[in-house]
Amino acid sequence: MPIRRVASLPVKVKVKDIMTSKVISTTQETPVGDVAKLLHGHHVSAVPVLDDAGALVGLVSEYDLLAKEGATAGEIMTTALISVSEDSDVDDVRHLLVERRIRRVPVLAAGRLVGIVSRGDVVATLATEWVCTVCGEAVRRPDPPERCPRCHADGSRFVLQEQVPGS
Repeated sequence: MPIRRVASLPVKVKVKDIMTSKVISTTQETPVGDVAKLLHGHHVSAVPVLDDAGALVGLVSEYDLLAKEGATAGEIMTTALISVSEDSDVDDVRHLLVERRIRRVPVLAAGRLVGIVSRGDVVATLATEWVCTVCGEAVRRPDPPERCPRCHADGSRFVLQEQVPGS
């Protein structure tokens, strides 16, 4: 059996560095038709569901809209959620997305929804590579590191490297 190589992030990138912080959400009372309009209008595949106090209670995805019957978001939402903190390592979240076969993870801080991380966010991080102009060290993350992990040069010495398709 051939060995499958999976890309990983050499520098620990935190969820807070790549998460979408302006999260579109809904309430349990929102009619299913309005949830569908929300997903379509914002070009997202799921929305977190918040209770009256603003706490995360579920998530409604395109799958929930297609596969479940109910009149409101609260009746069709998925309540068994996996969430992460802002300080979680993106590489750990990548493993979670793959192993649990989920497409997105809510990000919580002090029990409150502060963002969401999707597979696309992680892929975008893998596709963004910064190269140290001093030693040539390549680092994949959304922004240059503060210091080069190899030669410790200042982060200002990094340049964005264009990714060749298929690399």
